[in-house]
Parts: sequence; structure tokens; C-alpha cells
Amino acid sequence: MFYRSNSDGNGGETTWCFSQVKGTLEDDVTEADLISCVEFNHDGELLATGDKGGRVVIFQRDPASKQCVPKKGEYNVYSTFQSHEPEFDYLKSLEIEEKINKIRWLKRKNQAHFLLSTNDKTIKLWKVSERDKRVTGYNTREEGGRAREPARVTQLRVPTVRPAELMVEASPRRIFANAHTYHINSISLNSDQETYLSADDLRINLWHLEITDQSFNIVDIKPANMEELTEVITAAEFHPTECNLFVYSSSKGTIRLCDMRAAALCDRHAKLFEEPEDPHARSFFSEIISSISDVKLSNSGRYMMSRDYLGLKVWDLRMETKPVETYPVHEYLRSKLCSLYENDCIFDKFECCWSGDDQRLMTGSYNGFFRIFERGGCGAGACGAARRQDLTLEAARDAAARPRQPLRARRVATTAKRKKDEISVDCLDFNKKILHTAWHPHESIIAVAATNNLFIFQDKF
Repeated sequence: MFYRSNSDGNGGETTWCFSQVKGTLEDDVTEADLISCVEFNHDGELLATGDKGGRVVIFQRDPASKQCVPKKGEYNVYSTFQSHEPEFDYLKSLEIEEKINKIRWLKRKNQAHFLLSTNDKTIKLWKVSERDKRVTGYNTREEGGRAREPARVTQLRVPTVRPAELMVEASPRRIFANAHTYHINSISLNSDQETYLSADDLRINLWHLEITDQSFNIVDIKPANMEELTEVITAAEFHPTECNLFVYSSSKGTIRLCDMRAAALCDRHAKLFEEPEDPHARSFFSEIISSISDVKLSNSGRYMMSRDYLGLKVWDLRMETKPVETYPVHEYLRSKLCSLYENDCIFDKFECCWSGDDQRLMTGSYNGFFRIFERGGCGAGACGAARRQDLTLEAARDAAARPRQPLRARRVATTAKRKKDEISVDCLDFNKKILHTAWHPHESIIAVAATNNLFIFQDKF
């Protein structure tokens, strides 16, 4: 079974195949090499990853791969730099990890690229620029840069600009620090490209890209008595077109839409999205698995996707009462919640993403599996479930031996009797988890982070 869709813009079929894998394929991997975030820029020409060692690696689309027929989604290393270093908070006797939590690209305005990266406490604005020319013929210094003695300057020369080997430089332009008491879990650029928000467990701050020493607190859910704390903020994002709107999710499974025009401090939300809980299905794990780990607004701004532990939900911003679509990601794990709680996997935070046309959704699972869902034509319920298509694919190292070959769909057996091409739920490897995924903004090219490897897949046609 291949994943097929008529939403590729040409009315044709889409068959996913392996394109590239980045990173060493050895089994001995250090903790610092584990990828912690993946993000395409706005035109898809660059792809950035951050890791637990504080490094940012930027990949650039190979120009020749775009001229092929059909096009290839191949990327080469463009720049690598150390974004964050480990720090120590002496006042709290707390170590601050260098791990990159999020990367967000700014829209390109000139020849340089800009991106925001953050660890638990500090956000940095980076400028990534190219230099392929050098100036020669200085009067006051030697070619190596050493100052020349004035007595040796006997004639004046006109400096000339000559071609040189391409160099890509990454330099920090702004450092936004000391504004969060708790760990930063989200950053999101506003559509005005001048401001952005950063969120931790209890507060959301609004920043201006030109001002580093001041931010505005726009959400504060910290109670006067911390013993009364009932929920924490898990993710936050600006609306893609309305600069005054943003959403944030909580550990109680709710999403709040806020309008900054209403008040300076958005303690009162404009809308609350929450699905009523079935009292008959309530268990010890209900509150844990209902916590939302990621929320993403669609590119059109009409819909919103939320990811909890077991599934995806799509909400219409005009309807707060219930999601319009529900997609179970790994419902077969519901019977394994007890063991998942014991090994802490139940607290894993899976991310999700939209395709460029908002017609497909992607998120990760265990055993190297990731899920792609095609949105159904008649919404949630039995009708939508019957029409829409979903696919389970695997980011496996042996795929590198079969480039451009269609990926084989994977299935998990939920009963004792399993078919030949199915894998038993008891055989799943919970150490191989796909937490971070990204979708090219205009093409059917996806990036999937699996431990220290970045897999790139694309449609064959």
C-alpha cells in the first residue's frame, strides 16, 4: 500500500520514497548529538536542525536537485555553528542545558538569513550570511591583516575586490535573556516580522526584535499560592496572518485563543477550545494523556491542530465546542499506558506539522514510525474516517540502501493474530521515538528527526 493523494497540485499520485539521511549511522551515539528540533525556512531552500549539544546545523537545497525531472529533495550542509553553551545559575544553583528547544526562521529581506534559536533560558537572533569576495591592495596594512609601518607606505593604491572561496558566517545579532523563570518551551514569530513571543510553563512574553533588555508579559497563569497550580503552558503560537491573535495550549488539554487588542495582559481569553471528557473512559492516566504537547495553526489561519499523547485533533477557529477532525496516532498504546508510565515514555512531547496546502498532517510515534494523514472531505466521525487516508512510515537506516524506492507502509498488530507484514505492539522499540518533524512549505518534501539522524523523504513523482 502506498500513500496516494490528489492534493499534489497536478492531480497525480504521491508515493513517498527515501531521499537522504544526515548524521552518522553508527549505533554509538552521544547525548549531545540527539536532534531536538527541525525547521524549514519560508521558501524551503534551507533546513535547520538543533541538537542537545547546543549546535545548529543548516542544510541548503542542492541547486542541481531542483533542475532534475522529477525534482529531487536533496540538501547539503550549508553552515554549522554553536548556538548555546551550558550555563550555571548561581542564584538557584541550577545548571542550564545548552540543548536547542526551538528554531524559528525570519522571512528573508536581504541577502542574509536570520533565525531565532532558544534553549531553556536564552533566545538568540542569528545572522547567516555569505562572503565570496575579498578586498586586496590595502595601503595601511599587509594582506594578512597586520598593520603596516607608516614609513613603508610610499605610494597610494586603490583597493580592489576579487573573488574568493565562499564562506558562510553565522553571527549573533541579538541576545534576549533573563526574562523567564521557567524553561522556555515555545517561540513564535509574529506576522509583522517585528515581534515574537516566548513561552515557559507559566508565562508568555512579547518581544521586539530590536529590543533585548525589555519584554512585555502578555500571559501570566502563575497563582499567588503555587500549591493551587492546576495547569501549565505547553505550547504557544502566533496566528499566521492576524498579528493581534495568538494561541496557547495547556497540560489540561485546553487551547486558549487570545486577542492582544482586548487588554495588555491577556488573562481573559477570547475563545477556549476544549473537548468534553467522556466520564466512562476516565482513568488514572486521563489527565496525563490529554495534555497537549504541540499546537500549530494552519497556513491559511482557518484551522488549528493539537497533538496529545495518543492522537491529533483539528479545530476550526470558529467552533470551540469540539474538534472537527480527530486522528488516532497510536491508539494501540492505550492498553500499554501502565508500562509507558513506568518508563516515563507517557511524558514524551510529540510535535506535529501541516503540509503547505493544509491538506495533510504529520506527527511521530515510536519504533521509528511517523504518521501522515490526509484530511477527509467530510470531516470528523465515521464519514470522514471512511474517506480519508492515513499512512504509517518508518525512518529506518536500511532505507538508505534503497534510494528513490517507494517506502513500505507499516502496520501494527493489535491482536494476538498478526499478518505477515505487521509488527506486534509488544515488539515496538520505545527508544526509537520520532518527536520532531517538518514539512516543506511548497513541495512534498518532509524531514524527520530520528535520534541523531535527519531523514528526508519526498514524493517520487
